[in-house]
Amino acid sequence: MKRFGFFIANQWVEPSGREYFTSYNPATGEPIAEFPAAAQPDVEAACAAARSAFHCTWAEMDPEGRAGLMLSAAAIMRKRERELAEVEAMDTGKPIAETAGFDIPFSILAFEYFANIAREVQGHVIPVKREGGKEIFDFVTYEPYGVVAVISPFNFPLHLLTRSLCPAIAAGNTAVCKASEKTPVTTALLGEILLEAGFPPGVVNILSGYGKVTGEALASHKEVDVISFTGSEMVGRRLMELSARSPVIKKTLLELGGKGPAIVEPDCNMEETVNSLILGLCYNQGEVCCATTRLYLHEDIYAPFLTRLIEAMDGLRMGDILDPQTQMGSLISQEQLDRVDGYVKAAVNDGARVLCGGERYTVPPCDKGNWYRPTLLEDVKSSSACYREEVFGPVMVVEKYRRLQDAIDKANDTNFGLGANLFTENYRTAYRTGRQLNVGSVWVNMPNGSQMACPFGGNRNSGLGREYGVIGLQEYLKVKNNMWNMTSGSYSYY
Repeated sequence: MKRFGFFIANQWVEPSGREYFTSYNPATGEPIAEFPAAAQPDVEAACAAARSAFHCTWAEMDPEGRAGLMLSAAAIMRKRERELAEVEAMDTGKPIAETAGFDIPFSILAFEYFANIAREVQGHVIPVKREGGKEIFDFVTYEPYGVVAVISPFNFPLHLLTRSLCPAIAAGNTAVCKASEKTPVTTALLGEILLEAGFPPGVVNILSGYGKVTGEALASHKEVDVISFTGSEMVGRRLMELSARSPVIKKTLLELGGKGPAIVEPDCNMEETVNSLILGLCYNQGEVCCATTRLYLHEDIYAPFLTRLIEAMDGLRMGDILDPQTQMGSLISQEQLDRVDGYVKAAVNDGARVLCGGERYTVPPCDKGNWYRPTLLEDVKSSSACYREEVFGPVMVVEKYRRLQDAIDKANDTNFGLGANLFTENYRTAYRTGRQLNVGSVWVNMPNGSQMACPFGGNRNSGLGREYGVIGLQEYLKVKNNMWNMTSGSYSYY
């Protein structure tokens, strides 16, 4: 079994405390590799390397040079694409059809996309009036912050790491990355890729370890200027607290939880809508922040629509995650399996009805992992935890509505605001409804998803800031205003 070190200043480094942990395949329980657990001295070393590289190398490098290195990394990733897809599937428990079809290609695209738009970072001039006969020239520049700590989650390890890392380094920042301790493998392999691509030492540093130690040390460190985190609301709040207490308050970019609603109007295309809802709920086993977990279904089509939806949910193929035909994989851990099942059982005890699923899946070869059947619940009380909290598993609650405004009000009745789906053939209805939904993204007649050029992020407890696209790049650039007196003579107060 392979043992990794930390990737600091282009060197593989052993942990200061000599502590290691093992990453396991959640679909089979088999060990994959060993990783070092970072303590405070390791965080110090990584942050020092990132700060040195920022001042000495990276920030002053021409954008063309940074872009060239990022494109070289993308080319190496393409050569190792199959390997990365297989490793990502084994580390997360998701089907290889997903890692090969989305996770790894999107990770490669992040390097390519942000390498190219980094060349387009430009300032602008602000015309200002003359004061006391003086001519003023005012212009705005955009500059990197310094050191960015990227803390990525277990559900899309390499993809969600690169969507933050790539705009950060394209903008001229350096980085210290920490993967989830549950899924650290592809993040460590990225160190090998960046080394081969010729990145200068310290530009990207990679740590593994536990959130309570490594993550909190990064959020508190005086050399970290920006925290980029994707994960739970609870951890997001903790990182904001640590940032506020640290010697240097950090800019904090957070993509947190969600409780995605879907409104289905009677004029929808039923087959397309069912397929979209299946993808929105069951993709990545429901371990998706913007998963479609609340279904508001018009009373006119309620019964026939549910019949078709249940049939589709029961028909999903679960099995060997390295089989391209497998459609749904294992939850990340026994703890997460128990958590998901606990939400369902509590809702049932409170009067909900299970329309399909609602139990562990143990048909071989799924008897050794953390498999859970896609679940649809009816008559769930709006006050219940299953209705209001992020389950992070393939569990959907369904509710009937008559008036569209009632469905919109129910969709907005949440502390989250990441994304929402709407299914209707009436474009006027789509436009008016979309304006009323308090979310960061609205998907009409399609499953939830993302595109590299389109901003993504949430409102309320779903987070701060946006990832992807030009807007995502700008999140990693600070604004500086420059005001010059263009005429001779000094200013006077009188």
